[in-house]
Amino acid sequence: MKRGVCTRVYTTTPKKPNSALRKVARVRLNGGIEVTAYIPGVGHNLQEHSIVLVRGGRVKDLPGVRYKIVRGALDTQGVKNRKQARSRYGAKMEKK
Repeated sequence: MKRGVCTRVYTTTPKKPNSALRKVARVRLNGGIEVTAYIPGVGHNLQEHSIVLVRGGRVKDLPGVRYKIVRGALDTQGVKNRKQARSRYGAKMEKK
């Protein structure tokens, strides 16, 4: 995993036959390489200059997107109101 800084946060459309507005970010990694990374989960708090942790893993219907942003690490918050698969989305256990 690598740390990087968001240079642009935007939405893009997937390949046929899918239809959506997928959330992605252009990230300048610490090594100086700039990559496109997918932001998984519902909703996010990222903006330009946010510091993020990037892991490998492509998104099949987005050409050129070969990385994902780790939720719940550095400036990226976890997904709110997430009950299942919480560790994948950086969501804390809800208090009763």
